[in-house]
Amino acid sequence: MPAPVLCAICGAVRAALRRPKTGQALCRACFVAAFEAEVHGTIVAARLFRAGETVAIGASGGKDSTVLAHVLRLLNQRHGYGLRLLLLSVDEGIAGYRDDSLDAVRRNRGRLGLPLHVVSYQELYGWSMDRIARHVGPRNNCTFCGVFRRQALDRGAALLGADKIATGHNADDVAETVLMNFLRGDVGRLRRCAEILTGGEGALPRCKPLKHAYEKEIVLYAYFQGLDYFSTECVYAPNAYRGHARALLKDLEATRPSAVADLVHSGERLAVREDVRMPTQGTCRQCGYLSSQPLCKACVLLEGLNRGLPRLAIGKPGRLQKALLDGEKPETSLREGEDSRPASQGSKILDF
Repeated sequence: MPAPVLCAICGAVRAALRRPKTGQALCRACFVAAFEAEVHGTIVAARLFRAGETVAIGASGGKDSTVLAHVLRLLNQRHGYGLRLLLLSVDEGIAGYRDDSLDAVRRNRGRLGLPLHVVSYQELYGWSMDRIARHVGPRNNCTFCGVFRRQALDRGAALLGADKIATGHNADDVAETVLMNFLRGDVGRLRRCAEILTGGEGALPRCKPLKHAYEKEIVLYAYFQGLDYFSTECVYAPNAYRGHARALLKDLEATRPSAVADLVHSGERLAVREDVRMPTQGTCRQCGYLSSQPLCKACVLLEGLNRGLPRLAIGKPGRLQKALLDGEKPETSLREGEDSRPASQGSKILDF
């Protein structure tokens, strides 16, 4: 009978796993300690936080944001970051998915002892994601959701007086985004998608403390720590373009285990030609949100929905934006029974 494999760090306990990231055989305690130490090292090396800051943790109820909230609270106490932490969730209005995941967030709120605040698409935009999906069909749902969600987080964090937003994006997420932007030839996003800290020029800074953490190790950490999270995939996710990038990444990782880290590092090092002109940031004329165009993407998409022209807002946003700026009223084709009243972009936060 072969001798048991001992932990590569302590050497005294039988190994419970082999790390996907490094290949080391570790016991549970040493893996947990190594994971937390690496996240702390990422935070310190990138100087993500300053003492006294209020940090809004984007809390979806999934594994990534649940681990992020747990680790940030732990490290804040252990290393004296001096941060005021709070949980910020977005209710997109997806029945059977977001309502259940928010229940997991509320349970973790009680365990962590952190305040929880929820902003909703319905309150911000006058539309739920389920209603948007019925309006636009099975494709392009993630375009609307991604734009609206980003702005909803920013608006909620600003209303709460947060200095930064921390999101649970992990190494796999970053690698997928690098692949997506490369395949689409999106130079602007390719340039910044691998950055650990984004913002500036009037935008609320966002950071990714789990940027170098593998998704598999996040799952292992959550399991070993007994964390409560929601694991069901969004009902609209199967139609997302990101799914193709994720499948490609898994195939690459099966052949080359370091593919995730390699793509992250490639994204960090990819140079952009000096003659590539980057968009100049300004503010949206309609809502005041940061935008490189006269109207931000969220307002264009929202106007498309309210005018019954959602596909025009996606396929030909420049045409719709020009019409809006010129004061024209494109002929609408609202489906029977749809409410054509313009939605307010006023904000409401629910505290729990």
